[in-house]
Amino acid sequence: MSKPNFAPLKLFITGPTYIRQDVKEAALLPEFGHRDAENDLRFAPIRENLRKLAGCGDDYEPILCLGSGSTAMEASVRSLVADGETILNVSVGAFGDLYYNLAASNGKKCENLKFDYGKPIDLNVLEDKLKELRPEVVSFTHNETSTGVVNDMKTVCGLIRKYGAMPLVDGVSIYGGAPLDLSESGAAMYSTATQKSLGLPAGFGIGFVSGEAEEKAERVTNKGHHHDITKHLGRARKNQTLTTPNTCLANQMWYQLDRIVNDEGIGNRFARHVEMRGQVEKWVAGLDGFEMFAPEGYRSPTVSTVLCPAGVTSAQLKKGVKEALRDEGYLMDPGYGKLNAALEGAGRRLVFRVGHMGDITPDMLAAYLDKLEKELKKL
Repeated sequence: MSKPNFAPLKLFITGPTYIRQDVKEAALLPEFGHRDAENDLRFAPIRENLRKLAGCGDDYEPILCLGSGSTAMEASVRSLVADGETILNVSVGAFGDLYYNLAASNGKKCENLKFDYGKPIDLNVLEDKLKELRPEVVSFTHNETSTGVVNDMKTVCGLIRKYGAMPLVDGVSIYGGAPLDLSESGAAMYSTATQKSLGLPAGFGIGFVSGEAEEKAERVTNKGHHHDITKHLGRARKNQTLTTPNTCLANQMWYQLDRIVNDEGIGNRFARHVEMRGQVEKWVAGLDGFEMFAPEGYRSPTVSTVLCPAGVTSAQLKKGVKEALRDEGYLMDPGYGKLNAALEGAGRRLVFRVGHMGDITPDMLAAYLDKLEKELKKL
């Protein structure tokens, strides 16, 4: 077999993300049977540490769905939107649109309330739509990966609750990088994944299911099999997955969550993400013609999106900056493709993203930004 020509790149994209060497090596821990007592040794502490990171205690039941974050999101739609009910999706970017598309592709009666790229949810506009539509369910994105905007989850959920609707929240790119206080959030189900701020490979969608959501899911029909959260919950309470898991990823997850909670410390991890956001803000302030895309107060602690000067093209970002940084050993994010295509089509300035989530450190980020700055100055 020939030796593969795979580049050893440091990932500064928004997922999959950089994985520490010790976390990679944890995949080599002994394999196990997913219905055997050995399974419990992995998944019992996994589920306990997931709760600690979410700040939810026993108020939510963590389930693991084979797949990615969109798997858990689709399970929330299939299990919690009954036939004849309306789901309102609230979108501030591409992944907000994904939640809407999941509902539409599953035949749900749905509507998409869109806000301009780079802007958070406008609560006044949302309230007007809630009054008009009176949906039974509302979905929205906590942390919009395509734009670097973070919404105030608790406030948005509170407004949704005011109008008697059930909030479903996509937290794929922020869970593990910021405090959630999920028990106080008002979310009925919170969906996330392994491949972002947890610093793990892709492979599990994670759902935090409230008692309210479980009760409703028992009444909803046509949930399918893998998207039926009631079936997942039955297995989760035995510290199992519904179907055969990736046992290498399970070993890595056991190791990584234990390291986060008991070695790094949850508070230290969250503080590190805030520090890195500040690093990017300070760095952007020193670049002529560049600006932070998200408004102050709504900037993600896990991904920063930067507005380029007028005239910068997608080709320059992709073929110029990205490829130059590849030669330096980095994988750069030239902006979410569909977003930049839309901005370019509208004659608007383009963006690029800096992923600073998971196990990226401030020192790693500083070295990357120094290389990135040199290439941006050539535009």
